[in-house]
Amino acid sequence: MKTTTKWVEALAFDATADSGHTVRIDTSVEGGGLGSGMNPKKMVLGALSACSGMDVVEVLKKMKVAFTKLEIEAEAEQTEEHPKVYKSIEMVYKVDAKEEDLDKVKRAVSLSQEKYCGVSAMLAKHCPINYTIELI
Repeated sequence: MKTTTKWVEALAFDATADSGHTVRIDTSVEGGGLGSGMNPKKMVLGALSACSGMDVVEVLKKMKVAFTKLEIEAEAEQTEEHPKVYKSIEMVYKVDAKEEDLDKVKRAVSLSQEKYCGVSAMLAKHCPINYTIELI
């Protein structure tokens, strides 16, 4: 696994993976950037949500749970002193599964958080990750 990150201008960077996919990482104009991409810490929250979401989708498919929507919100509280790191992360999984499948959804999320999601495993070594599940 490898990425190459190149400075574009101001505080904007393009990160390209060995797969050929590129994402823009930046900050706000007020912060000295171009406002052309997610900032690095928000990208980490997005990576956490996507990593866990991929697990949840795969597990729910194996459990034959019918759903068409999965949305994951992640919010982190940061320390005030530098380096500003996450103190805690709160996640909300919103899925349009049926009430009778709620236990399966809980199991899928639990498996992701505790066994499969590598991003979650890395971040959990530093700060607690709490989550809730909402049927929509």
